[in-house]
Parts: sequence; C-alpha cells; structure tokens
Amino acid sequence: MPELPEVEVTRLGITDHLTGASIASVEMRIVKLRHMVPERLSQLLAGQTIRAVQRRGKYLILDCGTGSLLLHLGMTGHLRLVPASTAPGPHDHFDLHLDSGLALRLNDPRRFGSIHFTASDPLQHQLLRKIGPEPLTDAFDADYLFRLSRGRKVALQRFLMDSAVVAGIGNIYAAESLFRCRMHPDTPAGELSAADCSKLVAAIKETLATSIATGRSSMDFQKAEEKLAYFPQQLYVYGRGGLPCRVCGAPVTRGRLGNRSTFFCAACQR
Repeated sequence: MPELPEVEVTRLGITDHLTGASIASVEMRIVKLRHMVPERLSQLLAGQTIRAVQRRGKYLILDCGTGSLLLHLGMTGHLRLVPASTAPGPHDHFDLHLDSGLALRLNDPRRFGSIHFTASDPLQHQLLRKIGPEPLTDAFDADYLFRLSRGRKVALQRFLMDSAVVAGIGNIYAAESLFRCRMHPDTPAGELSAADCSKLVAAIKETLATSIATGRSSMDFQKAEEKLAYFPQQLYVYGRGGLPCRVCGAPVTRGRLGNRSTFFCAACQR
C-alpha cells in the first residue's frame, strides 16, 4: 500500500509537469472507486489551471483555482504521466488531460483509491481535517508525542498508524521506524518516556526521509509500463518474517496487530 514516502515521491515526480498546466478535459472510465466519483468532474475542472500539487497525509491535493482535486491511491493505486493518446489498460480508471498533450493517469486494480473535489479549503475537507501533524515537520516532535501517548494502552505500532496521531505512517514505516529505535511494536504507547519519544520521533523522521530520497533517485513517472511499480526499498523487518535480522542475524518474527501483520526482531526490539 502506498504510504507517505510513496505518495510524496509521486507528488515530487508529477509536480513540474502539472504546475501551471491547463486542464483540457477529464476522462472517467468508472463511476465508483472506494467512493463515488464526483459528478460533473469534467465540467468543474476543464479550463482550470493547476496552481500547485500538495500532499496531506496520504492524499494528493491539486489546487485547480476554483477548487481542489483530492486523490488517494488506496492499496494498489499508481499515478503516471502518459501521452494523452495512449490507449488505457484494464485498470486505468481516470485521466486528467492537460494542454501539454500529457495525461495524468490513475491505475488502480483493486479500486480502493478515491477521487474527491472541494470548492472550499481542502485541509478542512472531512477526510483531511482530523489528520495529525506531518511527521517531517516541526509540529511532530517529542513533546507532542509524549503528551498524546499519556494513558494510552494501545500497542505502539497501532498508535503510530493512527492518522489522528501522525499523518501518513502505515504498517511498513511504523514497523521500520520501531526497528530503527529498537522498540517492540506491542509496547503500550502510554509506557513511553520522554526520552523514548525523542528517539522514536528521530527514527520516524530518518526512516521516512531516507525512503523519500531513495524514491526520488529511482522513480520515473513517465514510464510506459501499464503499472508503475514503486521504488525498491532496503527494509529491515517488514515482509521479512523468518529471514535473518540484518543487524543481529536472529530470525525476524511475524506477528499480528488486529487484522494486520507486524514484523520485528525479538532480539533487537525489547
């Protein structure tokens, strides 16, 4: 599933092509993804100029002058830039045709992504207004995390995956961040000390920044493939159940947190 680094790399990869471009038309090949696609989307957007491409959590926000287009990639969604004349594949559900002759195309096999339009402040949209601070900003610091974790009995990994706590951290990067600072994912969030919070915030920022840097150096959003794969990552624990820990050699444990798998090294993370 695309998490914050993948969405941010997508934003960085498409921004130069979209900013300042005029929208010629919108082509929808499906009326519903995770939610219903807004009616009259083409009428709302055609002729508008894209002023900026922003991100909030895992949502991309295209400022289109009279309103904003919100895009969520769901579990399997990918965006790429293609010549507008390129024939769509079976899972290419949405094209934003630009006056440059390119189209921003959404491919989403499982249809868990979503498309929204708002004429108001996009940050006050019902899907965005309760999202916590961005993890790579100063608003997400040790003092904030310490205050929010007081009295919380929820497992630490699930706490970090709560978008009301911090924006955009999913299963992968929660697991990787906890490994980086040697904390067990089942630790109750309320047991964190101030020093623990300082270490954890630093680990989260480093994990995300490293992943974004990797993606920026390897991704090309004008590839011709029907499905654009996300960038390769050097993961320490996620998806490596039973394999040796890259640090100590002990087998990585695969556990469960609710209906999600979690991965950790029982020797390194205590």
